[in-house]
Amino acid sequence: MQKKNQLFETAKKQENCVLVGIITKQQSRDLLEEYLDELAFLALTANAVCLKRFTQSLDHPDSRTFVGSGKLNEIKEYVEEHKPDMIIFDDELSPSQLRNLEKEFKDKGVKVLDRNNLILDIFASRARTAHAKTQVELAQYEYMLPRLTRMWTHLEKQRGGIGMRGPGEQEIETDRRIVRDRIARLKEELKEIDKQKAIQRGNRGALVRVALVGYTNVGKSTIMNVLSKSDVFAENKLFATLDTTVRKVVLKNLPFLLSDTVGFIRKLPHQLIESFKSTLDETREADLLVHVVDISHPQFEDHFNVVNETLREIGSGDKPTIVVFNKIDAYQHVPKAEDDLTPATKENITLEELKKSWMAKMNDVDVIFISAQEKSNIDSFRNLLYDRVRELHITRFPFNDFLYDDPEA
Repeated sequence: MQKKNQLFETAKKQENCVLVGIITKQQSRDLLEEYLDELAFLALTANAVCLKRFTQSLDHPDSRTFVGSGKLNEIKEYVEEHKPDMIIFDDELSPSQLRNLEKEFKDKGVKVLDRNNLILDIFASRARTAHAKTQVELAQYEYMLPRLTRMWTHLEKQRGGIGMRGPGEQEIETDRRIVRDRIARLKEELKEIDKQKAIQRGNRGALVRVALVGYTNVGKSTIMNVLSKSDVFAENKLFATLDTTVRKVVLKNLPFLLSDTVGFIRKLPHQLIESFKSTLDETREADLLVHVVDISHPQFEDHFNVVNETLREIGSGDKPTIVVFNKIDAYQHVPKAEDDLTPATKENITLEELKKSWMAKMNDVDVIFISAQEKSNIDSFRNLLYDRVRELHITRFPFNDFLYDDPEA
């Protein structure tokens, strides 16, 4: 029992990190700060606290170490003095950059990660079902393959020793072959899982399908719980939900299927997009999208655009959509001083003023403002959702129209 408690305490131990990003012609200082804020939240989700941020202005990342030699020495000095557990770079590091940085910090006892590596680690910790675990493992191996060094030779133990290594083959080549074989097996497993998922979707009958989509941590799972009266896991952390959850919901007398999908994020590793194609199928096959936006987040407009762009990429940009601005209870504004003549910013705008801005003028899109946590305006949301699902249902079953004229019928 004591040993189990020690393991539990070790698992809970919080690590410290420093973040590194660069300002370029394509990425302004303000935009970089937004990315680093998100990276800090990602680190916190992985149970790491940010101690310091390092930024540098460059035309493009240094091909050898991502940052210049002067900034690298500055980071080394800080690491030497404060002993953080890891250094996290905001962009994807190339295999050569990662190797060079690991050599630079080899004697410092600090791990070197990039944004993709961190997101993959979070996905690995959040995966619960066999489906999600297989998807994450595939993404990890595909990320790992071009970055293999001799440190990965323990993978050799997964194959028999005698007779398995070709003449003159190096250990690193053996490791690469092992990883490629594992990737091939995982892809075959996912093909079988995707077939099963497709059959499951086909067996759900002709019910209207509604998919909750949005940036990560905007409250999709909380909305799912409110509408379906279920108990889907919801937490104020990024990627609390990895597996698509589908529930049958009945509003008044109208049944439909509601799915809660994995959240989107900026700079999402392409390995994860490829691995989670079957999860995105729920969005592609939905009849109606409920795009949830966290209106209390300072960058909610950027998040809104990222999700719309991703929906267009997967061929779902023209689906009927309800835009739900969630977390109105957490929205805060900073009133301008009377003698402040500078232009108003988003922080100076009240929620009522925001409701009259571009949000209320989106063409062919229903817009509603709610708080799923506090259940504010939920009845209006239910009525709007009922009306849109009813319209879709009637086009599919016009002979059932009379059933839905009276909710008590």
